[in-house]
Amino acid sequence: MELIKKYFPHLTDKQFEQFELMLPLYDTWNKKINVISRKDIDNFYEHHVLHSLAIAKFIQFHPGSKILDFGTGGGFPGIPLAIIFPDVQFHLVDSIEKKIKVVQSIINELELKNTMALKRRAEITGGKFDFIVARAVTALPEFYTKAITRLSDKSNHEIPNGIIYLKGGDFSEELKELKIQTRITQISNFFEEDFFVTKKIVLMNK
Repeated sequence: MELIKKYFPHLTDKQFEQFELMLPLYDTWNKKINVISRKDIDNFYEHHVLHSLAIAKFIQFHPGSKILDFGTGGGFPGIPLAIIFPDVQFHLVDSIEKKIKVVQSIINELELKNTMALKRRAEITGGKFDFIVARAVTALPEFYTKAITRLSDKSNHEIPNGIIYLKGGDFSEELKELKIQTRITQISNFFEEDFFVTKKIVLMNK
């Protein structure tokens, strides 16, 4: 929790309370359903919450924007971003029912009025979105093909609408196969912890 205060000191008391409540909620659920790696619960804020919030350092979503969390799993990066951006609409989508059940419960407990969770394949989700966010769901070329159709053509941000993908390690071969222009940002530009040395944000546009 101190990591959140370190990098986002100007949040409201309500936002800090929501972040603080996340750990006991996930800890309780994780004992019933393996939502996140059980060995990772001790590093919950660094490996899951702060990692998700790298996107909030990369871009400030404008009020009224619509964001699709494609393959949200346990609610990352969508739930932490929904706390940071209360005036932005977040749609968290996953095809696994038990994960969506957990995500919806946590959304309710955190009273996130700007967030909805849906059980369905993200590529057939209705509507268009300003940005699509995801965290290492699948290989980049496959993900891009599925996700790109959900982007709105109307852009209201400093950067064009696109896919913001959190990924670690060496994915140079995936980028070659993708054959589109991408923008790679090191998360270590934002956070000094060792965990983020190999972590990157990949921005993909149409």
